[in-house]
Amino acid sequence: MNLKILWPGKTKDGDFRRLQGFYLERIQQLANCKLMETKEARGIEEKFADRIKEIEAQALEKYLKDDYIICLSDEGSEMNSFDFARFLEKGGASSRPITFVVGGFLGLADRILKKADFLLSLSKMTFSHELSRVVFLEQLYRSLTILSGKPYAK
Repeated sequence: MNLKILWPGKTKDGDFRRLQGFYLERIQQLANCKLMETKEARGIEEKFADRIKEIEAQALEKYLKDDYIICLSDEGSEMNSFDFARFLEKGGASSRPITFVVGGFLGLADRILKKADFLLSLSKMTFSHELSRVVFLEQLYRSLTILSGKPYAK
């Protein structure tokens, strides 16, 4: 299974960065997985949200080829960990790499969401984009352990 994870900018919070590294290292033991941090819009006031999303979308699009694209979105479908594992298993059987796209603090531009083959929601609750990154990586790791038959705490 070939996986790519894209998101704009580096995670600034050191605790979150350490957790990302923790899970990413474990994910890479179970699947071919690359994390790509793309250009983040900086120095633009939040009131110019469309401009921020546009800058970030341009950087993300460079990595969206013929992959199976899954965007994290609050408008997406929710799954439990076992359903997510089965979903990955079906996608992993395809020859197309699976690319997960996680938005910045304002989310993703509509045109990126429209490129998605699937929209995935982590929860009905709202998380900061940096916490969402960690939660997503943990769930990806959990799903890969399910597929590989390895035990993981419940």
